[in-house]
Amino acid sequence: MSCRIIAIANQKGGVGKTTTTVNLAASLARMGKDVLVVDLDPQGNATTGSGVDKNQLEFGVYDILFDESSVKKAILHSKEGQFDILGSNRSLVGAEIELVQELAREMKLKLALNTVKDKYDYILIDSPPTLTLLTINGLVAADFILVPMVCEYYALEGISDLIATINKIKKSKINPSLEIIGLVRTMFDSRNNLSKEVSGQLEEYFESDLFKTTIPRNIKLAEAPSHGLPGIAYDKNSKGAQSYLDLAKELNKKIKKLS
Repeated sequence: MSCRIIAIANQKGGVGKTTTTVNLAASLARMGKDVLVVDLDPQGNATTGSGVDKNQLEFGVYDILFDESSVKKAILHSKEGQFDILGSNRSLVGAEIELVQELAREMKLKLALNTVKDKYDYILIDSPPTLTLLTINGLVAADFILVPMVCEYYALEGISDLIATINKIKKSKINPSLEIIGLVRTMFDSRNNLSKEVSGQLEEYFESDLFKTTIPRNIKLAEAPSHGLPGIAYDKNSKGAQSYLDLAKELNKKIKKLS
């Protein structure tokens, strides 16, 4: 199977993008897959959650976007997650303004990842929660988008914004084949009537685009980042960790069908 680049994206914040990126990467790694995580968010939470000190990065996403380092030099290994990571920190904040003046600015990440993608089965991109040039770089580099979402009242609003963005990118011809690989319900509480109601609407509206696996609200998943660990490394028997393992299997099965 050739490398698949998947952007974990949703223009709505607080839906579990970073948690999904890190835990899905760790789960795929435990299935024997070679995985690279790209932390495209200046907050650097995916970097920290992978056990890497974001303040001690010698090279990161910023450096590869502006050709100050090769991707190979910038890649670190998450011992706890068993995957590689291209980290970020607050230095990435200034990239927004600087990218505006760059030639082919939307293509910078794609071109950089092309130099290493033959080494991986999956590259997962943790996207910022806002539509910025960094987010656009992630979407242009990606083959697919995986959308984490919380089953709350405004959930569908965030999805419609994202779909509009995807359509713009496809029409502009910079990534005409970009597609959503699926939506995953995160922080799901089956005892909550609103969650069940919104979940039912999603099943009706998105059908096969909705992953069957749901990720529950889980204290172990919430605690794990503070220890610099993915949930599966923090407590592999927790419901959250097991759910991400199930999601990884379901994703891999979907990708195989498309290959």
